[in-house]
Amino acid sequence: MTDPRAFAEALGLPGLMDLHTHFLPPRVMAKVRAQFDAAGPLIGRPWPLHYRDDDEVLVETLRSFGVRRFTALPYAHKPGMAEFLNDWAAAFAARVPEAAVCGTFFPEPGVASYVAARSAPSPHRVEVWKVHVQVGAFTVTDSLLDEAWSVVAASGAPVVLHAGSGPVPTEHTGPAPVAELLVRHPRLRLVIAHAGAPEYAEFLALAETHERVALDTTMAFTPFFAEMGGAYPSALLPRLRDLGLAGKVHLGSDFPHIPYAYGEQLAALEALGLGEDWLRAVCWTSTAEMLDRG
Repeated sequence: MTDPRAFAEALGLPGLMDLHTHFLPPRVMAKVRAQFDAAGPLIGRPWPLHYRDDDEVLVETLRSFGVRRFTALPYAHKPGMAEFLNDWAAAFAARVPEAAVCGTFFPEPGVASYVAARSAPSPHRVEVWKVHVQVGAFTVTDSLLDEAWSVVAASGAPVVLHAGSGPVPTEHTGPAPVAELLVRHPRLRLVIAHAGAPEYAEFLALAETHERVALDTTMAFTPFFAEMGGAYPSALLPRLRDLGLAGKVHLGSDFPHIPYAYGEQLAALEALGLGEDWLRAVCWTSTAEMLDRG
């Protein structure tokens, strides 16, 4: 199994930057784990979690892998939940130096106000937003979100957006609503989670044609995803290479909600054969530049 530290060292990197990890309030994390344990309706298959500890142990695990920056990525699934998650994520980042300040939002009255407050210059300003339309059961084009999207676009903060139809499609998933959103807000900085699985080609095209749209690698390319019918089309790999070299592909893992060891994602990326320059961009440079933006 690929050792994460050795992987980074072989590339001449000081470590790894993981744009897609999850840390949540304890009661919320317990409910999320219960969903995975039960292979709930939005999961669709057995999903044995490889990592299951409290935050302190999980943070130390990432540190032991040489992960130098990572995220919390809370996501709201009902009204009145987002600001509770945002307060918790801000406190988490305050006590964990490697953690980016993360936030989420939901289509509800007042959403633009709290997104604006969280986007204002301060030590607790959100660096990375998370939106999960599958779990949240809403579309990105919901009119309640329109002003909030404008605020996020103006701030330049990236949004890690789960909009692909994997692992289970719903009426809210797919590339069409995201394409419509980008017509309304072309300056949005979106990072499409899981490389848009399984609509890989459509989301790749959005990243190619929109200056601020990128992809993350989360679980894509791994044997587990291939078993779910989500194998990445080999014909797209030359375009994915070009996108990564342009700084628009980011390492993501979904840690700790993964059914295999962390190094399996890295091994899957290396096995693509897209070259060391591509791996360096994906695993460090692109995310470092995004998080260090002015």
